[in-house]
Amino acid sequence: MPISSTVPPFAVISGGQVQEALAGREKQIVELVEATYRLHGAGDSVNPPSYFLRFPDRPTARIIALPASIGGDVRVDGLKWISSFPQNVDAGIPRASAVLILNDHDTGYPFACLESSIISATRTAASAALAADRLSHHLGRRPARIGFLGTGLIARYIHTFLAATGWTFDQTGVHDLCPRSAAGFRSHLEQSGAPGDITVHTSAEDLIRSSDLVVFATIAAEPHVTRTAWFDHHPLVLHVSLRDLAPEIILESANIVDDIDHCMKANTSPHLAEQLTGNRDFLTGTLDDVIAGRTALPDDRTVVFSPFGLGVLDLAVGKYVYDEVARNDQLHVIDDFFHELRRHG
Repeated sequence: MPISSTVPPFAVISGGQVQEALAGREKQIVELVEATYRLHGAGDSVNPPSYFLRFPDRPTARIIALPASIGGDVRVDGLKWISSFPQNVDAGIPRASAVLILNDHDTGYPFACLESSIISATRTAASAALAADRLSHHLGRRPARIGFLGTGLIARYIHTFLAATGWTFDQTGVHDLCPRSAAGFRSHLEQSGAPGDITVHTSAEDLIRSSDLVVFATIAAEPHVTRTAWFDHHPLVLHVSLRDLAPEIILESANIVDDIDHCMKANTSPHLAEQLTGNRDFLTGTLDDVIAGRTALPDDRTVVFSPFGLGVLDLAVGKYVYDEVARNDQLHVIDDFFHELRRHG
């Protein structure tokens, strides 16, 4: 049967528009991310492995392609294309940059290109806030002391989402290998009105030992936290940057991931633990398993959440942004973007 759909118009959505569409809607985005995890857990998505483009002459840099498709009420396909060039920071520009392409579910035509570093940070922070809430609820305790190891954009977004979804802390710890970055993050926390004491720690050990909730948001390429004794108090760990923890720490913890097959790739800390043991027995389950009540959490072990970052989350947040911009009649449509539309001229 011929396709009855028409070719959709193609729109470009700027970072300013993305930020405006998402500002102040942290609770809604956390709910959206939870619903997307549930759809993914139910199999109503396609989320192939991410593809890493690496460069022999620039070993610290990479560009990642995250293709995905999501069903439910969202019904959109697409691709996030996100680069990570750590040396950008020394030049005074952000490490990460990204675009998100949304494709029409029926025709396959791309209908929007969105600036996506904000979308990526938003879905990452929303995922972290959701995990903090659901995992602490199942553990039966709400952390009162938080520590941020790594103080860049992602740390800032995670703090914003935690604060906007009702979290307050008696103590907030900060540690970064760059003292200027740590000081800048502390200043941001103070200006944002974060309650409680704010301390810049000179070592990762001090920060971890003094925190009930530890957020790893670094650019570490391999494990740099190796001492299991630092976690003897069994904090809840949001291992957002994925490669900070030595396999020995992973093996002594209860491990929750967003997607098992995705997380066990690219030398993440769980992947290194799998390589060390030859099995995946150390995995407790997925966040969706916890939310659905299929997985129980022990109260006598450190609980580590290691989210690889799913393309379906970017699609869900990106489609939300597109719908908001369209609803406000602010789409910048590129006329005649698709030009050759007649098969035989």
